[in-house]
Amino acid sequence: MSVKRREFVKLGGMSALGAAALTGGAPLSAAAPLSRPDITLRIAPVVVELAPTRVISTVGYNGSSPGPILRMREGKPISIEVINDTDVPELVHWHGLLIPADVDGAEEEGTPMVEPHGRRTYQFTPRPAGTRWYHTHTMAMQDLHRGSYTGQFGFLVVDSGRDPGHFDQEVFLALRDWEPFFTAQFMDTDEQNQRWPQPERPAVLDTRPNGLEVSGAIYSINDKALGAGEPLRVRAGQRVLMHILNASGIENRSIALPGHQFMVLALDGNPVPTPAAVDQLFIGPGERVDAYVDMNAPGVWILGAPEDDVRNAGLGIVIEYANQRREPQWIAPARPSWDYTLFGSKGLAAPPPSAERRVIDMVFEKIPRGRGQFNSFLINGKEYPHEQEFVLHQGMPYRLIWRNRTDDAHPLHLHRHLVELVEIYGKPTAGVLKDTVVVPSYGRALVDFTADQPGPSLFHCHIQQHMDFGFKALFRYA
Repeated sequence: MSVKRREFVKLGGMSALGAAALTGGAPLSAAAPLSRPDITLRIAPVVVELAPTRVISTVGYNGSSPGPILRMREGKPISIEVINDTDVPELVHWHGLLIPADVDGAEEEGTPMVEPHGRRTYQFTPRPAGTRWYHTHTMAMQDLHRGSYTGQFGFLVVDSGRDPGHFDQEVFLALRDWEPFFTAQFMDTDEQNQRWPQPERPAVLDTRPNGLEVSGAIYSINDKALGAGEPLRVRAGQRVLMHILNASGIENRSIALPGHQFMVLALDGNPVPTPAAVDQLFIGPGERVDAYVDMNAPGVWILGAPEDDVRNAGLGIVIEYANQRREPQWIAPARPSWDYTLFGSKGLAAPPPSAERRVIDMVFEKIPRGRGQFNSFLINGKEYPHEQEFVLHQGMPYRLIWRNRTDDAHPLHLHRHLVELVEIYGKPTAGVLKDTVVVPSYGRALVDFTADQPGPSLFHCHIQQHMDFGFKALFRYA
């Protein structure tokens, strides 16, 4: 791809390169069924060659994992037929879109399942513009061959039609873990000594033995482990726009590129008020980061996880400058300091809640071995479904206070709404819009949103096992 560069200012609607770019079609009606869908997604077993000596069997979309990059025009109705060629019921969730509950892709919200060897057509009007994604939303519980442990995921780009700026290359990079297993060993490396305060840390910690948790054995970016696929080839002076997704169902992840910085333009597909350069990205399951990298350090480098064991097990990709022939280099980055507030409006903080803005306090707890061998999770002292506990009034502004009283950093996702960060890490901020927020261990976050999407809306931790074992609630409209 060759276009003008150096003028990329903000991410409006992206002119993305995709394996499945959509090709127009007549305007669609959300009410009337169509004889021919704009997109067809087929759920079926696939074989993924992560490396010549590591080939796995999983379930994917249209014969691959990741699935095709889907492109849609903001505000233009679309029809997607999902064909389920497996023996189990499935769902497809359109993560980050503001669409009705019956097509959002969550059974808890009332979206019908796609029955085994059946098909179902989703019709909706995609919005807002930006980098979204799609994935299965089935429960897995103790079956590590279901849900987000499979290869059912892919990028979804909603294009606004406005000129997004100029860059030289555009790439889509999905971080993944494979071959999950249960373990009683402490596996979390997700916070990597991040300097985050812990205002919700209890005075007396729970010392009961932890339950079985899920970990991964091999990693990849897209469908290739580090060193197994083709490198990302660049030239000195280029500007490369990267769309990075954590498509894992297990862990938060960091990513770094030695000698380079990421200029963050958007979080979860939403342009940030203050683009800022960082040495590392920290991305929870479900989160996306859009950032450009100026290629100004010729050589052959590894873009990958800071942890040696994770990177060496596959979580990385080689970046190769033109006319460079050498072994890929890795230089350990400095201590990480990921901070959402870097990208907020400078000098501005969200206003304190008024009488009109209602406050909902949510306390998260982990019960070690609360379900036999497995941990369970409580919200305000209860497990799902929290009948009539979280009731919204249409058009009302709300503030959610998320109090994480566990030793895990949780990526929290609210379906069908965007939230604005008000406070995190003990810092006020404004203007950062997200659909998934990682709340640090023993940390606290405040977010604001408006109840403008009538219908049930699922809230949950985006780590599959946490959601399966109680970490979810349903927001209902009065």
